[in-house]
Amino acid sequence: MEHASPAPKVLSVTGLSKQYRDTLAVDSISFDVARNEIVGLLGPNGAGKTTTINMILGVLEPSSGSIRIQDLDLATHRSQALERTNFAAVYAPLPGNLTVYQNLRFFGLIYGVGHLAERIEALIKEFDLEKFRDLRSGVLSSGEQTRLGLAKALLNSPELLLLDEPTASLDPAIARDIRTKIREFAAQGTAGVLWTSHNMYEVEQVCHRVLFLSHGKILLQGDPKTLPGEHGKATLEELFITVAREPLALARD
Repeated sequence: MEHASPAPKVLSVTGLSKQYRDTLAVDSISFDVARNEIVGLLGPNGAGKTTTINMILGVLEPSSGSIRIQDLDLATHRSQALERTNFAAVYAPLPGNLTVYQNLRFFGLIYGVGHLAERIEALIKEFDLEKFRDLRSGVLSSGEQTRLGLAKALLNSPELLLLDEPTASLDPAIARDIRTKIREFAAQGTAGVLWTSHNMYEVEQVCHRVLFLSHGKILLQGDPKTLPGEHGKATLEELFITVAREPLALARD
């Protein structure tokens, strides 16, 4: 009987480290994200999640290690790798003096999106932004800005989508809709998603696999539905709290 070949990797991180003077923020981590997979990057504040994402985005230069996006080495094929990537985070709002439409057009031009006007109209409709299209994004509510940020993140139909706390400022109904949209995006095309969140219910609903970071190291990884039981915890939230408070106890398991 033939075995199905593993899904191609959209992201491969190998031996990645980031040193800030006396602080080792990320300590030789390695992981992959496969096509059609949503991977949760979890851990308490200061664990190294955002530093890792910023290295994958090319914002920070690694102290050591390698990052490959669609098998392109980020260090040597930076522009080609990054044009296959996009990103959204609540702490990275879009220019507030531009309207919703202007923001999407501006970033669409940067990414060289074909049939841009049609793509913008489709995303404005998909993210329920029609009534805001001519408003400056700086006057939108935090939830509306989050939806705009996600629309921008999908403009170029990225192969690798990086989402840092993407639903943090959304009400539960809209957050549920956004989770559904991201699951559909990952399932339908050839993309993979790296998702950070402190909402463990959300992680269980969305992620196929999770990586727990603690003090810059990957402490645990696995299926979010079965991983807690493997470490004697009833829920993913209980496991998260243990990672935050007692990582050494888990490391000895």
